This record gives sequence, C-alpha cells and structure tokens, in this order.
Amino acid sequence: MSTQLSTLYSFRRCPYAMRARLAITIAGNEVELREVVLKDKPAELLEVSPKATVPVLVQTNGKVLQESLDIMLWAAENHAIWQSLDEQQRKETFVLIEENDVSFKQALDRYKYADRYPEHNQQFYREQGEQFLDKLEQRLTKHLGLVSDSLTLVDYALLPFIRQFALVDWDWFVEADYPKLQNWLNGFLQSDLFKQVMHKYPQWQTGDKITVFPVMQQQ
Repeated sequence: MSTQLSTLYSFRRCPYAMRARLAITIAGNEVELREVVLKDKPAELLEVSPKATVPVLVQTNGKVLQESLDIMLWAAENHAIWQSLDEQQRKETFVLIEENDVSFKQALDRYKYADRYPEHNQQFYREQGEQFLDKLEQRLTKHLGLVSDSLTLVDYALLPFIRQFALVDWDWFVEADYPKLQNWLNGFLQSDLFKQVMHKYPQWQTGDKITVFPVMQQQ
C-alpha cells in the first residue's frame, strides 16, 4: 500500500471507540485499524498514549488524538454531519455530548453494574439515566435527529451509549414511553452502518498485515 494511513487503536465494544469508527466510516476516511484487547494492550499503544484508553488515533504527521470526540471532529471536518451544522447547532452538540459523557455515563455505569454500587438499587440508577432519555425524546419530537432533521455528529456520538443503556434491560426499554428514541435507536441498530462498524476483527499483533478500515463487508 503506497498511501500512508493514520492508525486507529480501537476496541469493538467500547462506545467511545464505536463513535470514532462511526465518524470515520461515515466520512469515508481510511485508517489502519489495530483492534486492541484491553487486558493485553500492545506496547505501541502504550508508547503513543500512556493512559492507553481507546480510541487513540495516530495521524500520519505523528500527532496523537486521545479523545473520541477529537477523532470524530478530525474525521468529519469536511463532511455534512459536521459541516451542515450552524453555530447554535454546534453549541448544542457539545452540550449534549458533555452531558452524555459525564452525568449520563455515570448513571449508565451504575445501572449496568448495579451490584458494584449497592448504595442504591438498579431502578434508582435507571431513573437517573432517564433524565437524559427524557431530554433526548423531547428533542426527537422536533427533529429526526437530535439537533436537525438529519443524523449529525451528535447523534452518532450518543447512539453507542443509548444502545448500552437499552441493552441492560431491553424488555423494559421497548415498553418505556420513549417512542421517538426507540425508533431513532432501532433505525441505527438495523442499519448497514452499524453492521459495518461492529464487524469483528482479530486482536492486532506487532508485525500483522495492515487492516484498512472501513471496508464494505460482503453480505
């Protein structure tokens, strides 16, 4: 391969890595994918990112991006999922992502692993997370996406986390009073895009042949 690619360290199930892969795929960028096993992190990842959390993107110029949102913005800089947004929509995007990544993520972790947080029961933590779900439901009554009538960067930044929340108790989620949010999530889960970014790759090892991501999977 003659063209040098940026390198993405990723882990398939991590929602932060998932959002990065989504933006990269949608924008049509190509990267060298290195699938990481979190209990067996490669030395190359530790060298470029001492905190060694995924995703990490090493650009061709050597610059390292260690935050998933930075990788999304890098990928989508010239794509409609970011370029189509006006100043107010971009402001709302950052506000929603911050709330998702701080307070909602905390509620999600406690809801998913309630036995580790015996201070309250699982329902309590679910109700904490529902404060954010209520907000998203209201937004989706006004638009097809969270800030506009199309899915944009903020939708793809949040979808992996809402998926995790729903999967804790899917039967509850599909019966809950979130019809717009359910349709929004289901449309994503049934899409070719979701199948593509969730394709399973083997653990990357030093010396492995380059894996170019994304590639269209044969059906």
